[in-house]
Amino acid sequence: MVDSADSLPSCHAELDTTGLYCPEPIMLMHNKVRDMKSGEVLKVIASDPATTRDVPKFCGFLGHALLHQREEDGHYLYFIRLGHS
Repeated sequence: MVDSADSLPSCHAELDTTGLYCPEPIMLMHNKVRDMKSGEVLKVIASDPATTRDVPKFCGFLGHALLHQREEDGHYLYFIRLGHS
């Protein structure tokens, strides 16, 4: 996982879950990745601090790669490369 603020990965799709709380961000991520292809990158924006625990577990459980994670101005940014479909 890259945690550098220098350059953010490019993404194929973006999901803004700002204002939503567990389990809604993860549920929306499940729905979003169904419409994407293996190898594509999803950018997720969240405001729920629980996502710092839930997103890495989501990735590990489903075989996705968490490319980048950071907190910025009270929001959490995640870049996820989709694994197998």
